[in-house]
Amino acid sequence: MILKNALVYGKDFTPEITDIEIEGEFIKSVGKTDKEGVDFSGKVILPGFIDIHIHGCNMADATDGNPDSVLEMSKWLAQNGITSFCPTTMTISADEIRNSFKYAAQAMGKEEGAYIHGINMEGPFIAPEKKGAQAEEHILNPDFNFFRELNDICPVKLVDIAPERKGAEEFIKNAKNICTVSAAHTTADYTVGTKAIEWGITHATHLYNAMNGLTSREAGMVGAVLDSNNVNAELICDGIHISPATLRITFKALGEDRTIVISDAMMAAGLADGDYTLGGQRVIKKDGAARLADGTLAGSSTNLFDEFKNILSFGIPVRQAVKSVTINPAKAIGVDKTTGSIEEGKLADLVILNDDFSKIESVFVKGKRVK
Repeated sequence: MILKNALVYGKDFTPEITDIEIEGEFIKSVGKTDKEGVDFSGKVILPGFIDIHIHGCNMADATDGNPDSVLEMSKWLAQNGITSFCPTTMTISADEIRNSFKYAAQAMGKEEGAYIHGINMEGPFIAPEKKGAQAEEHILNPDFNFFRELNDICPVKLVDIAPERKGAEEFIKNAKNICTVSAAHTTADYTVGTKAIEWGITHATHLYNAMNGLTSREAGMVGAVLDSNNVNAELICDGIHISPATLRITFKALGEDRTIVISDAMMAAGLADGDYTLGGQRVIKKDGAARLADGTLAGSSTNLFDEFKNILSFGIPVRQAVKSVTINPAKAIGVDKTTGSIEEGKLADLVILNDDFSKIESVFVKGKRVK
């Protein structure tokens, strides 16, 4: 199949009117050709969006105990431009975590929409003081043996840790050889945060949320991330978790290669206001915000495509916005050799939009049109 005459954000993310030839699951070539194909004049083609931090959507949850939930997530995500993802676990019981890993592993290769890269393990190695919507009774100190057991069930692409917890240094130094290690749900100050980066942390989970912020006299974990040169930062861009002004400042400070848009979505994504659950806890969605009964934000009810439109409206440059939902998350979990950009030899994961980025026209996952 050849997609012709579209405005393509190619290898270097500079838009160019050109053609894309797909052969099987892969991109065979990018460039003008005399071969016949499907005319996409007036359309924009971007790499498929990659959500590396998502708990659920459309009434499905990666930890709800239903073996089919991750497959349901896959279908819904693809309809919204997300071509691959990391189902994200929470601070729940050890047996529930094991089951969630087992179900994700069983789903890999059977997806009908977005495909699974592996697990994002958010919890249980977090700080009680910054637990957010996580269940405190299931919080554990870093346990590398437990982590390795889970990784044997389903590959872990990202693991979260509060670096001030007992055993964190040893855990980070060991786990970084298996997957990306992220600072999350932490009371760490700037000094501890900087040490954690030296130990091997290269990622920050939903920056600003559930961590100490940047102030005039203490830079906090946020400051340690911004002050580093090699730590990527997740950003929830629903307009609720972080203000538009703060997002503009942060995108400028981090630069176009370290910003990663995530949804942190829970099962209410795509659904009306009402009562839902997250990690076994009741969540109320009202006016688009998902909160526990005490008012604590409990993930989001958004998706990457809506966030992409948000950040464009907030003034984020198009090139950085595109990279933040495609190649940057791909690099963060080590899959950028196969996806994340439109290049010869990579998987044909593509999102086709209208000319003002407001509507998804088509979605291709591994060369197959799914929308």
